[in-house]
Amino acid sequence: MADNTTTTKPEESLETSRPKRSELREFVEMIITTLIMALFGITFVVRSVNVPTGSMNNAIYSGDFLLVNKFIFGYEGGLPLDGFTPHRPIRRGDIVVFKFPQSEDQNYVKRVIGLPGETIEIRGQRVYIDGKELPETRIIAENDLTDGGRLNVLEEYPAEGAQWNVYYRPGSDFEYDDREDEPLAEVPLPSGRYRDYKNEPHYGIGRPFKIPEGCYFAMGDNRDNSLDSRYWGPVPRDHVIGRPLFVYASFDPSPHASLGERLGSFFSKGRWKRLGALVK
Repeated sequence: MADNTTTTKPEESLETSRPKRSELREFVEMIITTLIMALFGITFVVRSVNVPTGSMNNAIYSGDFLLVNKFIFGYEGGLPLDGFTPHRPIRRGDIVVFKFPQSEDQNYVKRVIGLPGETIEIRGQRVYIDGKELPETRIIAENDLTDGGRLNVLEEYPAEGAQWNVYYRPGSDFEYDDREDEPLAEVPLPSGRYRDYKNEPHYGIGRPFKIPEGCYFAMGDNRDNSLDSRYWGPVPRDHVIGRPLFVYASFDPSPHASLGERLGSFFSKGRWKRLGALVK
């Protein structure tokens, strides 16, 4: 009897039926994907900021490099998905990175002290919000001789309920003169720019100042060495970039050093214990 069984040609494997991608093509695709993800992250999620001044000592040292969360405060006006994402409003005490109202190509780092619609008044080393004193732990401090980016504590005046420290130089005045007879500096324009900018603190000093809606009153923790809302007024909401997360690098270069000396000082003057320090 004849064998009627037929044999079929085995199917080619998937590997042989599809052309192999070259290693070069795979490498290029990986690089492009990485760049797209990095660009997305830098644009919408995180940002790197260097702090060149000591206005936020000792919460942040001058010479710190910060990773900033641009996502936490959401976007001005809100988005349909805001209710399902980890956004939250800006709160008093938040340290924020924002575009300087006088020059938007500069980024500033300060602490939010006054919220929209509140009335702030600063009497010496004490801050009043809507007539009630804001609890802050006041510290008398001086520059560290071994590290110009931080302060050494000399005296401390704790306050019940205080959630952050503020620093003053020895001999700093506790009270400013009454300024009721001085004309009030111009308030911010709708565009967020300001008409008047003085070299001495003016907003809220010695008399109440009402913070406009959609704006925040921001001050540095190092109160005697901070150019902040006392000088140029409140920060518009749409100028806020985000909140610093942690320190990813830090060093104390000499301000008069050359570029090569600054790069070399990264290793000789690196603050390795600052790496990973949370900003709060």
